[in-house]
Amino acid sequence: MKKPFKYRRVLLWTMRITATQLMFALWFIGTGYAHNSNAQSLLSEKITVVAAGSEVRKVLNQVEKQVDVRFVFSSKLIKSARKVTVSATDKPLYEVLDQILTPLGLQYEVSGKIIILKRQDALPTEVPTKGISPKRNLTGKVVDETNTPLPGVSIVVKGTQTGTTTNGDGGFELDVPDNAVLVLSFVGYTTKEIPVENQSVINVTLEADVRALNELVVVGYGVVKKSDLTGSVASIKSTELNAYPATNLMQSLAGRATGVQISQNTGAPGSPISVRIRGTNSVQGGNEPLYVVDGFPYSGNPTLLNNADVESIEILKDASATAIYGSRGANGVVLITTKKGKSGRVSVDLDTYVGFQKPRKKIEMMNAREYAQFYNEQATNDGLAPHFTQDEINGLGEGTDWQDLALRTAAIQNHSVSVNGGSEKTRFSVSGSNFNQGGIIIGSNYVRNSVRANLSTDFSKKFKFDINTILSRIDSDRKNSEGGNRGSSLISAMLSGYPTVAPLTPEGNYSNLATVYSWGSNVITNPLNFIEQQSDHIRSNKVLANGALTFIPFEGLSIKISGGIENTDDRIDGYTTKKFVNSLGSASISTTQTTSLLNENTVSYVKEIGKHNISAVAGFTYQDLTTTQLNTTGSGFVSDIQESFDIGAAATQGVPVSNYTKWSLLSYLARFNYSFNDKFLATVSFRADGSSRYTEGQKWGYFPSGSIAYRLSEENFIKNIPFISDLKIRVGYGETGSTAINPYFTLNQLASGKVVFGDALTTYYAPGLRLAGPLKWETTSQSDIGLDIGFLQNRFSLTLDYYIKNTRDLLNNVPLPSSLGYGYTINNVGKVQNKGFEISANANILSGKFKWDVSANASINKNKVLKLYGGNDVLGEAINISVINDNINVLREGESIGAFYGYVEKGYDETGKIVYEDYNNNGTRDIGDKRIIGNPNPKLIYGFNSNMSFKNFELNIFVQGSKGNDIFNLSSVNQTMDYGQALNMPREVFENHWTPTNTNAKYPLITGKVSQAQVSNRFVEDGSYLRVKNIQLSYNLPVKDIKWLTNAQIYVSGQNLFTFTKYSWFDPEISSYGGSNSIRMGIDHYSYPTAKTTTIGLRVGF
Repeated sequence: MKKPFKYRRVLLWTMRITATQLMFALWFIGTGYAHNSNAQSLLSEKITVVAAGSEVRKVLNQVEKQVDVRFVFSSKLIKSARKVTVSATDKPLYEVLDQILTPLGLQYEVSGKIIILKRQDALPTEVPTKGISPKRNLTGKVVDETNTPLPGVSIVVKGTQTGTTTNGDGGFELDVPDNAVLVLSFVGYTTKEIPVENQSVINVTLEADVRALNELVVVGYGVVKKSDLTGSVASIKSTELNAYPATNLMQSLAGRATGVQISQNTGAPGSPISVRIRGTNSVQGGNEPLYVVDGFPYSGNPTLLNNADVESIEILKDASATAIYGSRGANGVVLITTKKGKSGRVSVDLDTYVGFQKPRKKIEMMNAREYAQFYNEQATNDGLAPHFTQDEINGLGEGTDWQDLALRTAAIQNHSVSVNGGSEKTRFSVSGSNFNQGGIIIGSNYVRNSVRANLSTDFSKKFKFDINTILSRIDSDRKNSEGGNRGSSLISAMLSGYPTVAPLTPEGNYSNLATVYSWGSNVITNPLNFIEQQSDHIRSNKVLANGALTFIPFEGLSIKISGGIENTDDRIDGYTTKKFVNSLGSASISTTQTTSLLNENTVSYVKEIGKHNISAVAGFTYQDLTTTQLNTTGSGFVSDIQESFDIGAAATQGVPVSNYTKWSLLSYLARFNYSFNDKFLATVSFRADGSSRYTEGQKWGYFPSGSIAYRLSEENFIKNIPFISDLKIRVGYGETGSTAINPYFTLNQLASGKVVFGDALTTYYAPGLRLAGPLKWETTSQSDIGLDIGFLQNRFSLTLDYYIKNTRDLLNNVPLPSSLGYGYTINNVGKVQNKGFEISANANILSGKFKWDVSANASINKNKVLKLYGGNDVLGEAINISVINDNINVLREGESIGAFYGYVEKGYDETGKIVYEDYNNNGTRDIGDKRIIGNPNPKLIYGFNSNMSFKNFELNIFVQGSKGNDIFNLSSVNQTMDYGQALNMPREVFENHWTPTNTNAKYPLITGKVSQAQVSNRFVEDGSYLRVKNIQLSYNLPVKDIKWLTNAQIYVSGQNLFTFTKYSWFDPEISSYGGSNSIRMGIDHYSYPTAKTTTIGLRVGF
């Protein structure tokens, strides 16, 4: 009954989306042909250029950054000191060019996306000079590194005024002397000298001058040139984001930016991603960064986005960059910009790939024969009769491999199509995508369908309107039965299952593992129960829409009013059938709706006065977020057909639970940027946030920041150093905040419940264990000093940053005397510090036919708890796995957040049992013997990317890793030490345990009489790893002669193919209890395994 219903809903939803896409496409395409030629569309694009007495080249650079064009001209055509004054706001390109070029006596021609400048009086192509007699006619062609012709290249005979420029095909002809040397110059390329010698035909390849690259970087409420940045900002472009398949956009950032630690909590499809920017700041509050999608502060991780829809991601790391976001910037800010439409012909881009995934690793477990021998030894040690006779052992072979039964090779695929284009006044971008990932555990998957539309239109010269809409639907069947112990969860049962037992009985029923051996676990469950008789399905509909109206009353000033809405509707249906062992049929339904409204109003001003440049933005914003929840359960069903879709049919109804929360935030913001002669740069910002979460008198927080930068490369004493092409030093300080509490934590709340009063069930209201009190903001202050340096015309560049980040007024639980009737309260009593060093490097090692570019980054962060209430430890929540029930993590002054806390093993006694250190010398094992035994925070994270290309082939290798972090392998507690439950165990336990002849073994005496397991350093493992994250080989198909194709690439890639680590379990990139505010970090508790993936894909542009 479920499947037809499910697929009918999917089909109807797909039809609606398809119809919507079609209407959008028809409307947008209909508006996209106001001009008949590419040149006309190009010249009609509107730009804003404001310059007062600026150098011509710098003004032309401004134009190139706003329009996809390149200016080419002779280096002698425009003197370097020539300056112009231009004032054009939202004007067509042809009007701006007239303002710039007419006073210089220049005109232009358009060739594709090249604008060639020349004199209005049409200079002759050759100017003979005295004393030099032309003796040879020379012809040739000039191309770039991709063999594309370069029109407008200046070619001059060295030491003369004889010269010419290349035509639209890059060709030239010139009469030269026999001993001539040609000097070729072209804006954006390095100058080249070529001796003519005896040649009559010369073909030249010019190499790009990377000094000309000055890309724009998105910052909070604006954009700046990368060279003008005064804060610490990492920028990742779309080519890097789409380098390999990823379920979550944030996965693509792993190893790409300094100071950013990204890890997947488990290997499950759609598993949450943990992101930490420059360490962990808070205990009560979240530690995830703020995500801003097209200007909208998003409430969580942006899972609704498809990688192919993203133009760029900027990560704001230091306080001078994040303070403009005030109370939400303490953990860093991730700015996500989706692709926008451009004027000109309509273009269509297709990006598609298919592939397969396999488990990265299996745990090598005992086979049936080894299992029987192992537990016979346990029986002997415990004085019991053997569990298996020798004949039974001789008849056993490999037995059942439960990992092979539960794991599989799974498919993965992604298909996305985007349509972009527009006219002079209206630009659009529309895309649709389907991502489908099967899980490597049978029955699990993750499917995301999304539609995105961006529209920009100019009503007039003074008004323009932008709207962005993203619709996404996520469907996922989850097999996340993790955690547990002794075979009570899917992953635990997959490893603990008895190899001596077949999965099915001769009658075709599931083998009941809990009853096979009387000396075995009474909770172990056949994994087939979880795989085939239990479902956990989530459906999530997500909408993000925002629009903006911009008014430009006069040049340089713009007023922007924007608004948006985010809405997420989640429904989780769970069902356990009557065929599941000991089940009467049980269902659960959980629904959550989250709605956020945003209004932002800003005024921006830009002005250039001689050598002075100023820009400013000020405004106020309002945002709220409302969450409602409804959960219910039921058990005891007559039939499994209706599953959770008729929960009223359950014999036993659970008590429904509903919930409502709302918070709002009102903010005022301002930022001022100043630069003098492109040499001295300064930024000052301020934000005031008022939050509904706090009590009167504490509602407002104030967050200032300032930063300065000095471009030493503009000084003559640096210009005289030939190998230094860029040098800038940055210094910044700022404060950001975190609300860090739930919306009603400053109020004394009453919780409802049921109690028998008389002979009736009556509702009651009572306070909880927490006593509310006045609280204030957690505040993070951060100082940063950075250095940007480029060598050899920026072929090699280096960025260095050192920071100190202190979070004060840390919110923390404070225990109360029991006489008060409350267990605890929350106060601002803590302080945490993160300090570290970051380095990133880029190198253009080889250019020409064979190109080789590499980039690398490394980050060191030291996290320390400086202050806690009364200096007392704060223990992480205890974890109960039967054999142990204890705390694993601790907060302690002087240690890192989440440090592992437990006993230290001393060795074995004469009987092979574990002996622990008795640090307090009282003869017993107690809390006084516990010590810090590990640290889940890495000392170093790093990434390395290599991109090589030769002709049409490209090879990309991306390596990422972590060093110095520990993992507490909670899975191995049961799996290697719980000897009295008949659990299967890794083969090394069988091969390397204590016996009278093997007293230095890794594992103790095999006995089930006494539990030897404790939270100890035995289970702390080195979590360092180096992973070849992606290898991709691609071939760019030659499409020059195919008019309807602009580009085509086919590629093969592999992800997680090689991982080098000492960690013994499935994967070192794990954190089973990871969350935005969890201190139980670095624990592996029967987590979903990680996959390695191989894909083949195609990218085509029409």
